[in-house]
Amino acid sequence: MNPIAKELNQIIKEANVHVYESLSEVGKNLFFPKGILSQGAEAKEKAHKFNATVGMATEKGRTMFLPSVMSMVSQLRPEEALTYAPSFGIMPLREAWKEALFEKNPSLKLKEVSLPIVSHAITHGMSVVSDMWVDPGDTIILPDKMWGNYNLIFAVRRGARIVNYSLFDSQGGFNLEALKACVESEAKGRKKIIVILNFPNNPTGYTVTPGEADHIADILTKLARNGINVLALTDDAYFGLFFEEETLKESIFTKLIGRDPRLLAIKLDGATKENYVWGLRVGFITYGAFFEAESRPAFDALEKKTAGAVRGSISNASHLSQEIVLRSLRSDDYHEEKEDKFRIMKERAQEVKRVLADLKYQDAWEPYPFNSGYFMCLKLKTVEAESLRVHLLEKYGVGLISLGKTDLRVAFSCLEKDDTQELFDTVLQGVRDLE
Repeated sequence: MNPIAKELNQIIKEANVHVYESLSEVGKNLFFPKGILSQGAEAKEKAHKFNATVGMATEKGRTMFLPSVMSMVSQLRPEEALTYAPSFGIMPLREAWKEALFEKNPSLKLKEVSLPIVSHAITHGMSVVSDMWVDPGDTIILPDKMWGNYNLIFAVRRGARIVNYSLFDSQGGFNLEALKACVESEAKGRKKIIVILNFPNNPTGYTVTPGEADHIADILTKLARNGINVLALTDDAYFGLFFEEETLKESIFTKLIGRDPRLLAIKLDGATKENYVWGLRVGFITYGAFFEAESRPAFDALEKKTAGAVRGSISNASHLSQEIVLRSLRSDDYHEEKEDKFRIMKERAQEVKRVLADLKYQDAWEPYPFNSGYFMCLKLKTVEAESLRVHLLEKYGVGLISLGKTDLRVAFSCLEKDDTQELFDTVLQGVRDLE
């Protein structure tokens, strides 16, 4: 094992041995290398005559660039757009995102979290977390309504075993009893359980109520207090798009921090969906843990291991993308712009609910509960989802996503409000065609 990894492990172990135990074998061996990176940083500080360390090209003391490229990002300097970013992410963005986390989640006040590490959006963030915390054979607890990419990230790439519980109970709320039964059953004979909490949920668009969130936190805390190391990964990709009064308006991450030494919360979020910059691929990994005494050294050690995982996969996320996100966050119009887009999304969700309240659809499908995010799902009663999807596409030019035998996902995020009625009437006609 590299001496730097040993040193980081010792720091984590002294702060909370259960966090150290929860690291995967890869995670225990991860470190942020010194080598070229540290030598380059030293040279940048002290090499006043010649600096021939960095694998980038310069010209007359400036970053070399093609004018045809920089003409498209004329408000930025080449050093802000074209150079490598640190594997940790650029510091001003990390600090700004952390500040925004506390602003969006008032319950974080007086709680300690790490400085976010920048990932190449949430998919890459999940992959980094998977490398750090998941060993082959580990159990990942997920609802039966889940984002399909979890399978590739955790099961295919890391050899974990995904176990599902029913997302909804018979009253249309979050199925607390199913989650409780699932985690308790899977914890038997194991030292570690990994639970992914994704709200707003993809594909259903459901977010828990504050009361449901408290119960989820209680279930995981009880498991931790019974001697199980619990990793709670919060996938907050669609955070902020909460459309109903009773919906939890903060990340469930806030409910999990500091409750027990064996409970580690890891928050994955991003500018991608929240700020409508999907292709910029900017996400964040933030830790919330119970540490003895001073927490900063332990968080610093986790950040270095995480940056090492980024370094060992993509080296760093795009500097240009990070700079654009940072400048948007600092814009005077940022909050007003966000509120304007939120209003549009909320109106679309409300229109979907209004249209689906019509009794003419009740024999064809039942909508799953939804109150947030980009999506909602229909549970078909008389035809199979894939057959209907293909039929709608080929005969009517309507594209939807089939999930399993009965479920059809509708992304109202890309559906104009005025087109809602026509869409669902077309889906109904497609059902009747197949019947």
